[in-house]
Amino acid sequence: MSFEHLARDIDKRKAEHLLRVRTPVTINQGALIQINDTFYLNFASNDYLGLSQDISVLQSYTEGLSEFGASSSASSVLSGYSIEHEKLESVLCSALNKPAAMLFTSGFAANHALCQALSPDNSPAYIVCDKYMHASFIQGAIDASAMLKRFKHNNMAHAQMHLENVPPAMHNNSLLATEGVFSMDGDYGDIAALSKLASQTAHSADHLNNPLNSKSLAIKPWLMVDDAHAFGVLGTNGYGSLDLPIARQSEAKNTPANIDILMGTFGKAVGTSGAFIAGSKSLIDYMVNNAKHYVYSTAISAATAKATRQSLALIKAGQQRERLHQNISLFKRLCDERGIELMASDSAIQCLVVGCPVAALEMSQRLADLGLWVPAIRTPTVPKNTDRLRITLSALHQSKDVSALVDALSICIPECIHT
Repeated sequence: MSFEHLARDIDKRKAEHLLRVRTPVTINQGALIQINDTFYLNFASNDYLGLSQDISVLQSYTEGLSEFGASSSASSVLSGYSIEHEKLESVLCSALNKPAAMLFTSGFAANHALCQALSPDNSPAYIVCDKYMHASFIQGAIDASAMLKRFKHNNMAHAQMHLENVPPAMHNNSLLATEGVFSMDGDYGDIAALSKLASQTAHSADHLNNPLNSKSLAIKPWLMVDDAHAFGVLGTNGYGSLDLPIARQSEAKNTPANIDILMGTFGKAVGTSGAFIAGSKSLIDYMVNNAKHYVYSTAISAATAKATRQSLALIKAGQQRERLHQNISLFKRLCDERGIELMASDSAIQCLVVGCPVAALEMSQRLADLGLWVPAIRTPTVPKNTDRLRITLSALHQSKDVSALVDALSICIPECIHT
């Protein structure tokens, strides 16, 4: 029988406690979700600012639906590119100080498209990225004709080693990549150090002119940042890694880090859907012509683009961001007081490493019994033996919700984690 391996794969995942299942949500209101007639405090959402439920964002959706309908009905290179898409791109360019931007249906599509477009068969790219880059970027690089090298998480020496070994044929096509906030750990990418490394690489002498430094490069690699979990949350105006204070971005000469390509999503802190890539005009013009995920996909709806602009205005105002960061501080303080050890993170993503999939699932279920929805994240999404609870905080949570979570963790940790 054809495709017999499908059943074998499912059976194997079940046996290893790694099978993923979907759970229909009946109601999503405030910080609560309803599943199978039971309400839970939701600590599994990436809606960090609660803007998916904001009345003014919903009103913008309604206006967009009235003006443009429910679908863009075509690819952006046909008749699917609305004036609302153009306005949103303009807002992004202004916010991020980039000459051009383009919209995608998802962050996965954007990352995958970028890797494939920058590495055509006739001119393969040399891609050096953090080991913990999102699966969409890794898969895009693998599916392209690129030579992919992954450096140890936030390890600049390892990144430099890979950059020093760029094959001569790829000197003009090298890309260095990281994330603003890593999705499974919640920590920050060391963008300042990577920007400095790229700059040093650019200014080092070519081996033809400097035989004593045979591995140095004369070509500056482009620096790309996946800002999916930082955009909308970090920065002076909430615009992510490109909007961070100068001192945070770069220690070198107190100048901002030079990020050549920024990818961000709207389905997380922004509270709508879709994604974008921002960069030089030549990059975006090239992508419009060569990114298959863009050319051959129906564009996001104009209503979504209109609602996203409203959400960005709220993000800049900062009220929701302030509440979120208050919740993050409260959660970390309460965990510290209870002796609950979390992974190092100042972001909305807070992780408690359990160590094995069985214990992670058991603890997630025990929390659900107490009325809290906290997902277990297991290998291969995270490295083996680092199975964990991934807790995401939101501006929608009240102080009492955060306190209830910490109380529940204090109960469940000794019940489910056996040393």
